[in-house]
Amino acid sequence: MARGVTGGALTLAAALAFAPAAGAAPAVPAPVASGTTASAPWTVTPAGAGSWDVDLTLPGGVPVRAAQPQLVVDGVLLGTAREDSDRRTLTVQTSDPRVARARSVRLAWNGVVAGQEARVLKHAAAPAAAQPDPGSRTLADDPGAKGRYAVTRADYDLGDTAVRLPGLGGQAVEERAAVYLPKGATGPRPVVVFLHGRHQACYGGDGDQFDEGWPCSGGAKPVPSHLGYGQAAEALASQGYAVVSISADGINALDYQAEDGGAQARGELVLAHLDLLRAFTAGRGGVAGAPLKGRLDLSDVGLMGHSRGGEGVVRAALLNAERPDPYGIRAVMPLAPVDFARQTLPGAAMAVVLPYCDGDVSDQQGQHFYDDTRYAAKDDVLRTSLLVMGANHNFFNSEWTPGVSQAPSNDDWGVDDDPVCGSSSPQRLTAAEQRAVGAAYVSGFFRLNLGGEEQFRPLFDGTGGRAASAGRAVVHTEAQQPSSARTDLARLEGPSSSVTLASKSAFCVGAGEPVPGQAARCTSQDPYAGSLPHWTPAAFAPTVPATPLLHARWTVGQRKPVTVRVAPGAAAGVHQALTFRAAPARTLSTDLQVTLTDAKGRTASVPVSRYSTALTALPVLASPWSQDGQGAAKTWLRTVRIPLDAFPGVDLGTLASVSFTPLKPTANVFLSDVALDTPATGTGVVTTLPAVSIGDVQAVEADGTQELRMPLTLSHRSAVPVTVDVDTAAAALDGRIPAAWTRVTIPAGALTGSAVVPLTGDTVPEEQQARFTVTIATPRGAVVGDGFGTLTVFDDDAFGPQG
Repeated sequence: MARGVTGGALTLAAALAFAPAAGAAPAVPAPVASGTTASAPWTVTPAGAGSWDVDLTLPGGVPVRAAQPQLVVDGVLLGTAREDSDRRTLTVQTSDPRVARARSVRLAWNGVVAGQEARVLKHAAAPAAAQPDPGSRTLADDPGAKGRYAVTRADYDLGDTAVRLPGLGGQAVEERAAVYLPKGATGPRPVVVFLHGRHQACYGGDGDQFDEGWPCSGGAKPVPSHLGYGQAAEALASQGYAVVSISADGINALDYQAEDGGAQARGELVLAHLDLLRAFTAGRGGVAGAPLKGRLDLSDVGLMGHSRGGEGVVRAALLNAERPDPYGIRAVMPLAPVDFARQTLPGAAMAVVLPYCDGDVSDQQGQHFYDDTRYAAKDDVLRTSLLVMGANHNFFNSEWTPGVSQAPSNDDWGVDDDPVCGSSSPQRLTAAEQRAVGAAYVSGFFRLNLGGEEQFRPLFDGTGGRAASAGRAVVHTEAQQPSSARTDLARLEGPSSSVTLASKSAFCVGAGEPVPGQAARCTSQDPYAGSLPHWTPAAFAPTVPATPLLHARWTVGQRKPVTVRVAPGAAAGVHQALTFRAAPARTLSTDLQVTLTDAKGRTASVPVSRYSTALTALPVLASPWSQDGQGAAKTWLRTVRIPLDAFPGVDLGTLASVSFTPLKPTANVFLSDVALDTPATGTGVVTTLPAVSIGDVQAVEADGTQELRMPLTLSHRSAVPVTVDVDTAAAALDGRIPAAWTRVTIPAGALTGSAVVPLTGDTVPEEQQARFTVTIATPRGAVVGDGFGTLTVFDDDAFGPQG
């Protein structure tokens, strides 16, 4: 939340004038609807100004998951719920009048009602298994293999209340870590920090840890989640890297109180450990830090974050960039991450890892880190998103895996007989196989981007490299090469004079119901259904448009191609391949013919299927997205990579156009990111882009509509315009503020701007002081600083000036 900024005409004295007289307390409204659903009592209570509070109290407490809890009323999803201090009651405030006639209120996760995940589709035949791209190959060097160094441990533990985090309201949490070092390696070593995600904080003892807070009490012990990445840590340390896996149990116990789900606090915890490591390596750590004296190179740092830790390490990299003397965070790997606020991370090399059978963050919302950052700024890094078939959310961490964990744990994919992801499915990876995949890709990513070990680039650049230790796992890839190694021909984000469409094709954005004034929706499917990672609404920025691209469609008898015209000289550089992202729409496999034409009209064509499985539908999942017994496959764009030497006879130096034509009578596909490129790694750096922050505003409601201006501030001037999306959905708790988004541009050279938020007053007495959150997201030309602003509205109907 932004602090210290006041807007509008309201003064402190004026605000106090609207306070009730001493001793007066507003009457508590009676519920207009109530009941019990699945042993959970619920109420709907008027909240003023045409809004209602919907409360659901769970008998066993809110389950500890990475995903945000949601409420569904009579089958309609209301949105993300706020968790009360009792750790059992969930609340959504809404202006939807249907809730006043509610018959049932249920808990949901990622748009799916809790307990309905068990609906199982009975396939007539076993679903087809995922297949790697043609030409994929196993690398000679295995990143998961042990190296020449023995591994020693130099763990440290400063106690359960060693550090206070502003992002957690100043509450104290632990500062402990498992440290893996290469024995006998000389000189400072590159540092990789691991941050686990949201899991139960404590176990054992005689108390219910849902409401015990932090530190653990009643004889309970902290869950050692930070010890669960030992296989990846050992692989890296044996190759000469220092790995520090930090504990975040205190944040897990307390982050229900944080307005951002704990992302800021997790980022602050990472930087607190880096500060501690700097002291240790400088010899200021006493006995605890002695093993690390002179051992760490903090100018060469990578971060891996799992689950909510994925958003946490992105936030850590952004906070680090705002420091006057930042650490050298050059590579970031969000593993099965949440992305509640749509923040971007230009500058750092990135590999997002998405498990196809994730039963916790089942909507794969972390895909937004890749999608939103692609064109956020011109940087020179390899950016990747990886889809790991057969993997669930938990088993990358051995301490979240039944049979090997110290604390209780579970398989987050909860439907055993799902034909794709069930525990008995032949397509499902075993826990040991999944940890091996995780270790291989984590090790390979940091060895490539911190150590310059180029032999591992094919795992991430889309050329089809596979790791031997990943075994039978199929890993699909999206890859954007560094800007110095590619020529963008058409992003396909919107209409362009250089793009000619087939008659049924259109540019689209997001999913769900059409929105007036916006581009068409890419699919009418429910965006919360879990099968649409590119278009999953973010918890704190749900109205911000997601992943615009081209929806290309052909019906019987239509053969007109989608054509991208290439400007003269645009393809004159030396490149190896034509690349683009593609996926079949409506989960129907198809194929396209890709044709290159040069300035003299010479052409050559190849089918996509010869080089990629991108237009083959992903496996159909029975749950949790089963609709009318049909099930659904995830729609996820893969990078198609066609070598330019596959187009003989075309003069690539005078390339005139790239066109796409269906090879079947009909076709229905999504396309984006048409480019020419050459595989490269680039260099990850700490971004120097300005940070954009939103301030707070206070206002008296008054009658009629007034325009409030939420201030936007850059940390320093930009040579190019900065754009940022502002989302008021979280502020739209009643009829006074609409749920909407607006795009604001801060001109080049300016330091400030503002977002206009309309406030419509009424004559209905309501809460004397209402606080609304306004979120900024998806900046271009900048990164997010303080992304949450508070709009405080004082009601002028219930209480007039006193005296």
